[in-house]
Amino acid sequence: MENTNTKKPFFYGWIIVVACMLIQAVPYGIATNVQPQFINFVTSAEGFTLTQFSLLFTIGTIVSAIASPYIGKILSDPKTNIKLVYIIGSILCGGGFALFSLAGGNLWAYYGISALVQVGTSIVSAIGVPLLLNAWFKENKGLAMGLAFSGSGIGNIFLQQAAARLLSNPNYGYAKAYLIFGIISLVVSLIISIFLVRLPKGESELAANVPRKKAKTENNSKTALTRWGYTLKEVTKMKLFWVLAIAFIFVGFYVSGMSVQYTSYLYKLGFSATYVANIGSIFALFSILGNLSGGLFFDKLGIKKTLLLSGIMVILCGLCLVFIPNIPALGYLFAVLLGITIFAYILGPSYLTGALFGDREFGTILGIVQVFFAIGYALGTVLFGMSVDTFGYATSWVITTIYAAIAYGCLLIASIGIIKYNKEQNVTETKKIV
Repeated sequence: MENTNTKKPFFYGWIIVVACMLIQAVPYGIATNVQPQFINFVTSAEGFTLTQFSLLFTIGTIVSAIASPYIGKILSDPKTNIKLVYIIGSILCGGGFALFSLAGGNLWAYYGISALVQVGTSIVSAIGVPLLLNAWFKENKGLAMGLAFSGSGIGNIFLQQAAARLLSNPNYGYAKAYLIFGIISLVVSLIISIFLVRLPKGESELAANVPRKKAKTENNSKTALTRWGYTLKEVTKMKLFWVLAIAFIFVGFYVSGMSVQYTSYLYKLGFSATYVANIGSIFALFSILGNLSGGLFFDKLGIKKTLLLSGIMVILCGLCLVFIPNIPALGYLFAVLLGITIFAYILGPSYLTGALFGDREFGTILGIVQVFFAIGYALGTVLFGMSVDTFGYATSWVITTIYAAIAYGCLLIASIGIIKYNKEQNVTETKKIV
């Protein structure tokens, strides 16, 4: 007689989720969310213009985007020692951030260090986190990604306060603040890399995440644990893959406008600092909820319905921005909707890559997708500025909303088409990883 009360083994994947949350909260948070707080202090102390210093963000983004496919390829190689790669990424990310303390008045040093930091951040976060989660989770993948990426929002609440206090304290200054944050990032990241990060040892570990009823139903076919995937060469021959990639350029276009430029727009309209701060706080709060709910949306509603829902909400964000001058209360609705839909560009690339193209060369394919988003984000900032100078804010928000409509239209067309193709080709079996 079968013992139905056998205790289910602990699933180590949830430890990986905690590790990824900490990575997003500390190393990623310091490299990405804290750095903007240094702008005024560094430019005032060293005499740089805002444009000169802001170039470090552009250079860092471009270098990490170029490196992403190679990082993905290395991490996707079964022979790669993932702990060693993570340790290297930790040193570049945290150690690099600490090096900013020595840059002083050398502008080119900031540019070079920024490139190192962003490459390290790509290793431990942008490519590394999705690769770990995709390797561990065949069930509840959306929930796992939502929990992991919510770490950046949670960590940001505390990091922003710490940065403000350190930078405004005359006993520290920006150089010591760089050093302190860099050391914190390095220590936390190294501990996670050495003691927590690893890939599954076999299918038996993954089986611990399969619901008991589903595991019993599928114990012969083992469909739930089937690992499959395309190679990069196969994916690049698919026209719909390029539709998906182009879609993320337009995602970058609308994100660079809506998530970055709304504060200057609200100040330009004459709203108070309190109003703008409240909008920012609401956005930060709902961005945490957005990552969590986005993962659940993907798991429970599926790709098509989730993308459709997100697209509608983003378009409503654009309409809110257009009509805020006449209806200020729309600012709060904008913050709520933009926060909830943050999962589209935080979780979206990694979730869609895994769901549509599988595990075989997940990291490499994700790296290519991230490049397209980075291109859109970098160009979007320039295009938005040119649009505002030429047409004004109202028309620019309309254009940004059109970008969003194009982005989600392409995402839906590509996703539905690839899913249909996979079903027709019985891809789970034909592309099974042995």
